[in-house]
Amino acid sequence: MAVTCPECDNPLDIDPDEVEEGETITCDECGSEFDIISTEPLQIVPVDSEGYDDEDDDYGREATDDEED
Repeated sequence: MAVTCPECDNPLDIDPDEVEEGETITCDECGSEFDIISTEPLQIVPVDSEGYDDEDDDYGREATDDEED
């Protein structure tokens, strides 16, 4: 699975079968750290991403009208 570092655009070589959600990876090029929030599809977020809580399974999902109340 081709994932690109959001900081330096370096391709990250991550095998979704060899990582787990919650694991932290490091970009070999710039040294930025990322948490894996999903393995299918593979999604990463910066470790210090504001608003991200590893207990929040809905990260990055838009709230529906029913959920905004």
